[in-house]
Amino acid sequence: MDELRIALIGCGMIGQQHIDRIQNRIKNAKVVAVCDVFEAGAKKGAEIAGEGTKVYTDSAAAINDPDVNAVVVTTPGAFHKDPVLQAIAAGKPVFTEKPLTNTAAECKEIVDAEMASGKHLVQVGFMRRYDRGYKQVKELIDEGKFGAPMVLKCTHRADGVDPSYTTAMAVTDTAIHEIDVLPWLIDDEWDEVQCIMPKTSSKAHEGLKDPQIMIMKTKTGIVTVLEVNVNCGFGYDINCEVVCENGVINLPCPSFPTVRYANNVSTKIEDNWILRFMDSYDVEIQDWVDHALKGETGGSSAWDGYVASITADALVKSQTSGVAEKVVTGGTPDFYKK
Repeated sequence: MDELRIALIGCGMIGQQHIDRIQNRIKNAKVVAVCDVFEAGAKKGAEIAGEGTKVYTDSAAAINDPDVNAVVVTTPGAFHKDPVLQAIAAGKPVFTEKPLTNTAAECKEIVDAEMASGKHLVQVGFMRRYDRGYKQVKELIDEGKFGAPMVLKCTHRADGVDPSYTTAMAVTDTAIHEIDVLPWLIDDEWDEVQCIMPKTSSKAHEGLKDPQIMIMKTKTGIVTVLEVNVNCGFGYDINCEVVCENGVINLPCPSFPTVRYANNVSTKIEDNWILRFMDSYDVEIQDWVDHALKGETGGSSAWDGYVASITADALVKSQTSGVAEKVVTGGTPDFYKK
């Protein structure tokens, strides 16, 4: 292949953003077909993609179009399984936004199907692995001069959330990013996780427990303390500090000018995740394209997506049990060992 000809499945907000990204900023790829269960949504996607883009309302038909040789899935998470399995059955590389699916059982179906195909075809859209800051931290850890990581102190704060946001979503929609990126950062695997509920913020809507403290321990004994606080009221604030044997690595927030004005010194904080990680999406999709053209996969694998789902399930269980819960994966299959 010298170009990916993509069927994009799911033409909502993130789907529309990826169509624009692929058509205008990604090399050696183009969207040739779009699909949405709502025809109006598919037509909107085709309008963004440009003249000649095929419109479908059935994912299998779009994926099996002979003009299509790759697939991007941007439906809501509950509807990822079918198009991903359809892409595997068709032998076509597929990039799916996170989560891989909404349940560990469905993730395992995808893992089993991919292994049965004998080809690495699936990449999951955990974009933090492509963030410049996280990549620099990983490089510093891998250099070795700081010694072994021992403790990670992280925050995942948001200004506020929609009333539909639930206590479980603090894990499944928010902490899921740290669940994926941190083991990659420190080259380890989760062993047990615990969720502790502090005093609930008066800003949290009825029924929502916020903030939450998540303590996650790896198989080698590294401990992460993650604060999830989705009603902080002051912006989108992502931080990660790695305490190592010989020093500390602190991931800085993106740079904004520091201003001195009216007897104050201040620095802006991002408003939302779109601004904070927009560049990472471009790098991520380009990397997927580059790997797919060579018959390879990069980034988070289907197995990574499965492990993230198992870990999330354990944390959600701990939200009510209050105790540490084991993360049981059964061990990484040889197919997914790098």
